[in-house]
Amino acid sequence: MSSALWGVLTMPDENRQDGERVLLRQMRRTSLFEGATLVALVCIAVPLKHVAGDPMLTSIMGPIHGIAFLIYMWTVIHVVSAGGWRKAEIARLVAAAFVPFGAFLTMRLLKRKAAALEGRAGLS
Repeated sequence: MSSALWGVLTMPDENRQDGERVLLRQMRRTSLFEGATLVALVCIAVPLKHVAGDPMLTSIMGPIHGIAFLIYMWTVIHVVSAGGWRKAEIARLVAAAFVPFGAFLTMRLLKRKAAALEGRAGLS
């Protein structure tokens, strides 16, 4: 378990909510980055490779997207390990990484989670 996650899990409630907000913000950023690299790869680089016969862009975007994908999956594991995620939500986060524009659709889920977190903070 990473030290950042352990720190979130062992914090008092109000500090824990701040830690969860940070994790959700990190999740949104990595989701957008992974989604943007997938769209660039699938919608720009691969068509250029097959239509124009130029594989250079795929040789650049492929590894960039691969790293973005790994960072995204690590972030998903990191965020859901803090708890409070249903299996369907986790499956949606993982599936979104394989569908072009899917990461952008998860923004609504992540905003809902952040709003729920704000609602819990208001009740405290």
